[in-house]
Amino acid sequence: MYLKELKFSLWADFIERDYLDHEFKELIQSKIINGATSNPAIFKNAILSSGAYKEQLSKLGSISPKEKYEALAIYDIQKAADILNPLYEKGDDGYVSIEVDPFLCDDAKATIAEGKRLFSQIKRKNVMIKVPATQAGYIAMRELASSGIPVNATLIFKKEQAILCAEAFRDAAIKYGAKVDSVISVFVSRIDRALDGELAKAGVDVALSGIYNSADIYAKVQEMGVDGCRVLFASTGVKDDLLPPHYYIEKLLAYNSVNTAPIDTIKAFHLNGVKESALPIQPQVIKEHFEKIKALGIDFDSVLDKQIADGLKSFKDAFKDILESL
Repeated sequence: MYLKELKFSLWADFIERDYLDHEFKELIQSKIINGATSNPAIFKNAILSSGAYKEQLSKLGSISPKEKYEALAIYDIQKAADILNPLYEKGDDGYVSIEVDPFLCDDAKATIAEGKRLFSQIKRKNVMIKVPATQAGYIAMRELASSGIPVNATLIFKKEQAILCAEAFRDAAIKYGAKVDSVISVFVSRIDRALDGELAKAGVDVALSGIYNSADIYAKVQEMGVDGCRVLFASTGVKDDLLPPHYYIEKLLAYNSVNTAPIDTIKAFHLNGVKESALPIQPQVIKEHFEKIKALGIDFDSVLDKQIADGLKSFKDAFKDILESL
């Protein structure tokens, strides 16, 4: 744990082969991070911009682009899992996540098959299979977790999504007969980037909508009390230079939670962030903020729906770019 007394973990939202051999190990040894996450966009940047993958690619032969991608990604995930394994063995997280093909997001059967296949091929207990929170995704999460596979439910913007994820994990634990670790990844900063321009013009406080939405979701998941299930705050990098780089980590620091962030964001928090719990936030404070948004004629629910659709599209676009390049 980054903060043991709060059961608060920091995970690196980054994977790249050279990084795994060097800085990743240093961050773990310094007790700054205790886990890692990946997604198609992260692998796209790594595979297309780093020369570290050329040698393996040259040896893969005439297999399909998706098979090439999986060979590269699985190698990195295995490497990260092995480096993190000492933490996992002593119960200090040590997880790394890999996402299923985002084009399967509306096909529960195919998502389940791919999740089980990836977990079997990777052959590491400390791997989480990442599944988008769609209607098909909830079915897949339940089935994967009930098979004893740790799951990272991703692309959560709405409380209703988080509740369905938590219910899936609760049902899975009952079926499996034991606790299965899971995280519910709530996206934060994208909401502020979508709204803050309009809010600033109206004199409404900015850089709070994502935090208040996430705090509300966190409170509900905590209330549900699903064993082994935690909220993971994602999309916590800062795009506005007026905000401290560690803003979203500091403002969402909470008991029994995880924050996954870019390396520079993590370093900034480690050096300068306030290491005290910022949640829970009073429900009335959250309510008043969203009443101001509603008074401006903004349909916040529609904003969240668009963020979910845009997030899925970005993952699909990144995955498509990787396959086309391979």
